[in-house]
Amino acid sequence: MKLSRPEHAAPADAAARRAIPPVICYPVETLPRPDVAGYRAVRPGWDLLEEVIVPPREARFFEVQAGHFFRIVSIEGPQVGDLNLWNLEDLTERFYSGKTRALHGTHLSTGDQLWSSLPYLRPMATITEDTLDWYGFDEHGGSVHDVIGTRCDPYTHYLLSGGENYHHCCHSNLTRALAEETRLMKHACEFHVHDVLNVFMCTGFTRDTGQYFMKASPVRPGDFLEFFAEIDLGGALSACPGGDCSSEHSSDTAACHPLKIEIYRPQQAPAGWEPPAPNGYDRSHGTALD
Repeated sequence: MKLSRPEHAAPADAAARRAIPPVICYPVETLPRPDVAGYRAVRPGWDLLEEVIVPPREARFFEVQAGHFFRIVSIEGPQVGDLNLWNLEDLTERFYSGKTRALHGTHLSTGDQLWSSLPYLRPMATITEDTLDWYGFDEHGGSVHDVIGTRCDPYTHYLLSGGENYHHCCHSNLTRALAEETRLMKHACEFHVHDVLNVFMCTGFTRDTGQYFMKASPVRPGDFLEFFAEIDLGGALSACPGGDCSSEHSSDTAACHPLKIEIYRPQQAPAGWEPPAPNGYDRSHGTALD
C-alpha cells in the first residue's frame, strides 16, 4: 500500500525546496514543427482506400503509406483503443511512447507527433485532427489519448486476479493481430508489441498517491482521431476489453463496441513535405569501436 503521507519529518527548508519552479526537461521550441494546416490542405478530394473494422475485444493490423492519412473512428458506442505502430519494413523501429510523452506531454492532440524508438527517433505520424480536443484536462486531472498507460496485459491480470488466464487483454490482442499479419510465431511477435497510444481513453494520475487512473471516456459515435503517416507504417489497433474503461479494463462483461480505421490517399503530397530520415546521431557513443 502506498503511503498517503510522508514517513519522515520534513527538513527545515522543505517549503523552499517545494517552491523551486519546474524546468521542462525537453523544450521543443527547436524541433521542426509539422505544418498541420498544410497537411489538412491536401485532404479535399482524397480517396478512401480502405476501412478496417476492429471487433470488440480483438485487434486488427493495417498498413498506411507515407503521405497518406488514417483515422480511428468511434462507430457504435463509447470505446477506447490501444494503438501500436511500426515501420512497415522494419519491426524494430516502433512507436516510442516514453519519448513521445517526454516531448509532448502525457496526453496527445492535434499537432503532436508519434516518435519512433532509438536509434531511429523520428516522427512516425502526426495528429492532424482530434474531435475530442474540447475535453482538455478535467477537475480530476484526466484527459484523453494518453501515453502514460502501457496496455492491459495478461501477466498483470494474472497477478491481480489471483491466477486467471485471460486472453483478450490488449497485449494479447495486438500479439495475435501481428502474428496473423506477419506469419511469425506468436511468441516472437509478442516481443514486438509495445507501449501504446491509448486512443479515446480518459486517464490521469491521482493527486494524493500519484496512481494511474481511468474514467469513462467522453468519446461518442462519429468522434475520430486523425493521423498523417510520416513514414510507411504498419499498425495494430485493439478494441480494449474494458469498453469505455469506466470501471475495468480486462473484462468479458463490460460493454464493448467495434472501432473503425479509415485510410485515405490525398491527391497530392503536402507542399514541401518529405518523409523524415532516421535520427542523424552518429551512434559512436563516444568510442572508436565498431
